Amino acid sequence: MTPADRVLVLGPRGTDTDRALIGAAHRRDLPVRRLHTWRVPDDLAGTRAHLYAGPLFADATARDLDLALLEVPDDWLARLPPALTHRAITATTLEHARTLRRPAFVKPPNDKSFAARVYRDGTELPGDDIVDPGTAVLVSDPIVFHTEYRLFCLDGAVHAASRYATAGDLDIAPIHACARGSDALAFGADVLAASRADLPSAIVVDVGETDAGWAVVEANAAWASGGYGCDIDRVLDVVLRAGGPRREQRPRDTPFIRYAPVTRHRS
Repeated sequence: MTPADRVLVLGPRGTDTDRALIGAAHRRDLPVRRLHTWRVPDDLAGTRAHLYAGPLFADATARDLDLALLEVPDDWLARLPPALTHRAITATTLEHARTLRRPAFVKPPNDKSFAARVYRDGTELPGDDIVDPGTAVLVSDPIVFHTEYRLFCLDGAVHAASRYATAGDLDIAPIHACARGSDALAFGADVLAASRADLPSAIVVDVGETDAGWAVVEANAAWASGGYGCDIDRVLDVVLRAGGPRREQRPRDTPFIRYAPVTRHRS
């Protein structure tokens, strides 16, 4: 049974995934509240809240909802063995990345403060007036992924999965319907085995096939990740763990709690 004081909180902007999560939550008698502003209503104080929303909304509400939002360390992808990435990846700052004079794929590790893409060189990156120069970024060699798969992971195992892209274009299919689905799952298991100590208990890992073999694309917070063709009931399992009450957080996950720098209120 779901405790009466437990609730799934959604942000103002609806998505295909959060609408599907509403159905999954109702199937297990879990109440759902969509907040239409960035102000947490008084009647949610003291509840055991879980969150599915974007990073900005999460940062604005995490403290008021007393949430522990799990994510990977900024440098997780850069610390993976080259055999799991098939490209050089460096964790640095936006200020340093601006000194690049070659094409590189540049992205913020855990938010969307600027577009993740291949930049011709560092001069194309956003300036100080748009993004803080100290912002953490990952810089990697450009690479082509032929197919890409999303893996919702729980307690060191793949819990739900689907394909989401082919040749860079959206191409959603349930994992059991994909010709290379079993290979994606096997590679995902290898990644989790190699880096379990460096991952929270609930996380999303994206993997894909390249000319050099299978490689990790990136990791994403489950509380902000699209479900694509994954089994939504199993996605909800991961979301509830990844963005749940701080008072229920497991000690092993403490190093992976996202720091919410400010409490913002928007109408």
